[in-house]
Amino acid sequence: MTEEIIIAGFGGQGVLSMGKILAYSGIMEDQEVSWMPSYGPEMRGGTANVNVILSDERISSPILHDFDTAIILNQQSLDKFEKAVKPGGILIYDPNGITRHPARKDIKIYRVEATDEATKLQSAKTFNMIVLGAYLKIKPIVKMDNVVKGLEKSLPERHHHLIPMNVEAIKRGQEVVKEYKPS
Repeated sequence: MTEEIIIAGFGGQGVLSMGKILAYSGIMEDQEVSWMPSYGPEMRGGTANVNVILSDERISSPILHDFDTAIILNQQSLDKFEKAVKPGGILIYDPNGITRHPARKDIKIYRVEATDEATKLQSAKTFNMIVLGAYLKIKPIVKMDNVVKGLEKSLPERHHHLIPMNVEAIKRGQEVVKEYKPS
């Protein structure tokens, strides 16, 4: 099993940390892992994406041009990466700020209203965990207890009190993700 993922959006949406948590979770399951971030020079608001590969075999290269799964969090990323999903692959997106929805018919498309759900949870910072939960519902490639360990590893100890809220957000994402059929 090899899963090649791109997570893309604006800086400040938790794109890189979502990828890091997935990578740590894979390590906890003794998988081969690659985590390769890419971001603009801006602290927040610039583009950001991360390639994550989880595999039970050696990873020959962290450089990817097409993906099994694309997790898309803004229009610019949708425009850039929708075509890079392998036929039969998966695209997950948050519709907030999206003006042109995904249109491919040869992939499975899922929609997660993560922005709205983070508002309901009264914590904008849980946005990325809601998206991660949606992904893990569709493709449970790592176990939840290893995701918690990934959170512990990637969050500074002073923020470990936030882990239960993040776990709640992951579970919420698993509940609200819905398949999207382009017209």
